[in-house]
Amino acid sequence: MTQLVPTPAQLRWQELELGVFIHFGINTFAGKEWSDGTVPASSFNPTELDAGSWVRAAKTAGARYLILTAKHHDGFCLWPTATTDYSVASSPWRGGAGDVVREVAEACKEQGIGLGLYLSPWDRNADCYNHPAAYDDFYVRQLTELCTGYGPLMELWFDGAGSVGRKYDWDRIIAVVKEHQPDAMIFNMGQPTIRWVGNENGLASDPVTYVVDRTSDTQYTETSSGLLAEHYLPPECDVSIRRGWFWHPDDQPKSVEHLLAIYYQSVGMGANLLLNVPPDTRGLIPDRDILVLKEWKAELDRRLSGVVEATLGHHDGGVTLGFPAAVTFNHLELVEDLNAGQRITRHVVSSEGANLIDGMTVGSRRIHQLPVVTASELDVKLSGEGARLLSARVFTGALDADVPAIPEGYEAPTVAPE
Repeated sequence: MTQLVPTPAQLRWQELELGVFIHFGINTFAGKEWSDGTVPASSFNPTELDAGSWVRAAKTAGARYLILTAKHHDGFCLWPTATTDYSVASSPWRGGAGDVVREVAEACKEQGIGLGLYLSPWDRNADCYNHPAAYDDFYVRQLTELCTGYGPLMELWFDGAGSVGRKYDWDRIIAVVKEHQPDAMIFNMGQPTIRWVGNENGLASDPVTYVVDRTSDTQYTETSSGLLAEHYLPPECDVSIRRGWFWHPDDQPKSVEHLLAIYYQSVGMGANLLLNVPPDTRGLIPDRDILVLKEWKAELDRRLSGVVEATLGHHDGGVTLGFPAAVTFNHLELVEDLNAGQRITRHVVSSEGANLIDGMTVGSRRIHQLPVVTASELDVKLSGEGARLLSARVFTGALDADVPAIPEGYEAPTVAPE
């Protein structure tokens, strides 16, 4: 494994662990997942839009950042851009004087949560899209507006859908980010600092490696983009609380058990989780979705309660975890020391000679749910040159907790656009 060291900004992002995605736009009112840029701007008219309530819902779930679809693939812009008439300025909402991005930015600032923006490279409305040089000019202007008009951004989300085989002037595009938002994470395209996990089910799998030389392009192709060299790129797992990314009246939120299973297989694997929670045509997140978020967070808090910190005794080949006295638990959390890069390639946890866990990477946070065990000491064997833990703890508060499961056969239902 190449020992590449994360930047302070990457480590800060990994520590955020959980974000909320907000898919909202012209598709919300057209009843579509993909629209082609011809849905009239006049159809965008949320009657009760409350960005503050979106941020409150995100915080209810325990999220530390929020990412808004400022422009999806249809090209409709949620801010009054100077680049196109296809924006909120041409809608009846707020009398054409509204700015969704600004309202979300102000709500995030007020409530102390990080703001990220999604700006689709693919644009199905822009006449200049078929002229790469002209579109690069257009796109750079849009990105500059977003990077200079809304305060600090913690992430810029560049979605690869629709762009396979298309060449953008990424050097010029990323120069805008580096000039105006140098601490923002860059998602998956151009010169990424974080990457897509490779599916829309929200799931990572062991091992979760942070050093890669390629990134997956889209859900709809098996293509990937080479990076010319290896880079430290921790993954982000994206998934929607509903079946679709945009709100549809006949969709329902996932069960608490499904969301729990996603959490264990994303955050609990050492990846970030970005959970989409789409507002409806009122501009509000449905009450049912908010209730599920509350129930999910309450159960997570219950499962990860009764904390007992371990002392760490590092030695050749691993570390001994010591507790003040014998403790009965069913969750173990391990955190790797990533300051020198990701080093752990395998870890085996045992108690009194009996193996309890045999896993691969640890990363920023590895959570194991295991049968109830009582121990005053655990032995952790670590593989990987320079492998070290930063911390370890057990949780004793929910010894009755079942192991949650993903519904059998579940796959994200979004299909490729026509």
